[in-house]
Amino acid sequence: MLHLEGKGRAHTCGGVTRRDFMQVGALGAAGLTLPAYLRAKEQGATDGDDDRSCIMIFNLGAPSQLDTFDPKPDAPLEIRGPFKSISTASTEMRLSEILPRHAKIADKFSIVRSCYHTSAAVHDAGWQMMQTGRKFTGGIETPHAGAVVSYLRGRRSDLPAHAVLPEKMGRGGGNLPNGQAGGFLGKAHDPFELSADPSKPNFRVPDLLPPPEIGTARLERRKRMRDIVDGTLKHFEQSADARLLDSNFQAAYRLMTSPQAREAFDLSKEKRKVRERYGMNRFGQCCLLARRLIEAGVRFVTINTFLTVFDEITWDIHGSKPFTSIDGMKNIVAPMYDKAYSALIEDLSQRGMLDKTMVACLAEFGRTPKVNPAGGRDHWPQCFSCVFAGGGVQGGRVVGQSDPVGGVPADRPTDPPEIVATIFHGLGLDLETLLPGPAGRPFPLVDSGKHEIKELF
Repeated sequence: MLHLEGKGRAHTCGGVTRRDFMQVGALGAAGLTLPAYLRAKEQGATDGDDDRSCIMIFNLGAPSQLDTFDPKPDAPLEIRGPFKSISTASTEMRLSEILPRHAKIADKFSIVRSCYHTSAAVHDAGWQMMQTGRKFTGGIETPHAGAVVSYLRGRRSDLPAHAVLPEKMGRGGGNLPNGQAGGFLGKAHDPFELSADPSKPNFRVPDLLPPPEIGTARLERRKRMRDIVDGTLKHFEQSADARLLDSNFQAAYRLMTSPQAREAFDLSKEKRKVRERYGMNRFGQCCLLARRLIEAGVRFVTINTFLTVFDEITWDIHGSKPFTSIDGMKNIVAPMYDKAYSALIEDLSQRGMLDKTMVACLAEFGRTPKVNPAGGRDHWPQCFSCVFAGGGVQGGRVVGQSDPVGGVPADRPTDPPEIVATIFHGLGLDLETLLPGPAGRPFPLVDSGKHEIKELF
């Protein structure tokens, strides 16, 4: 039984009313909002008390490996690009000069320089493959790594098991799923979306507004929901999802009214100098918020550095408008990223959280070895770099090598299933686990024969 307190609040007794839907919204059976939190009690799902967590930073747009993590100082200018390489806190690695803060903490992270995939050189194809470990084929949408954690481990507290900051990715140009959903595990394991910019002075989380304020904040959303809700309610009592919906409804209300959730999302609790250390921009404050959410019990946080490759400066350095130039990467993107990432790693380390929190920095592909006529670099899934820290990863290591021009792996080629398996390993999941796949058929957690990148641990 659920009672929504206060004047005008919904009240259920053995059922759910129209007002229940409209007041709290986001109910699992309709798949509307608060999707990540509304976790299904499906067969095989277990609540766990393991204290390991993951922050996945997805570098949307795809950084140039040669201009960031895999410089080639001895290559010709048209290959090595305009930047020098610099020494780091690790004797094993040199980095591009546009990442000076990374260089100072290089003993805390490791780089895999031999990543590749065989999907199309299209942003959303790479998004899907790198976050799920599989191509989008046959209409089957494989769940995001965070959705798998949500399914297998469940939530620890009032907060969701998986959150995405600031929101899911937008368009990628290929009209494919972006890989950030629950996939065949269901909408109950979609991530909780912040849907707000935490760097704004008036930052508030829409789905955590207290009941008296929901009417104004979500009026337009309710209007769009009305037709769906009307059709759903008509047959709800006969629905097989009735019990699940009741549980999900209570979970949504619990999140909305939770002091713990409000505390976790309240960045005003942080000292100004801490916020400034991360950078007073959307990505920097998302990194800080990710740390707070992990502290509060969220198991998996995905941070999108950008939301789309269109209409904003990103890692997508084709060189000419409407895309980013190499100067744009040097002067805008890299400093923002360098500052926030280094702050996050140092903060987690100083708080004693890094050993239990894996930070995986991924991208959809790399960039062409040769600079193009516009002075940029184009899409290149044949070779790129990924960065791992924490969660048992040994810092200061370089795993795999690319060839002299950064074009293909020369040693230890590493594909997306191994990347995702490494994340699961860092979270303590059994890689032999089977998921209930499409039509209830067993579905392996990772592709057969694929394991974590053992050289990182």
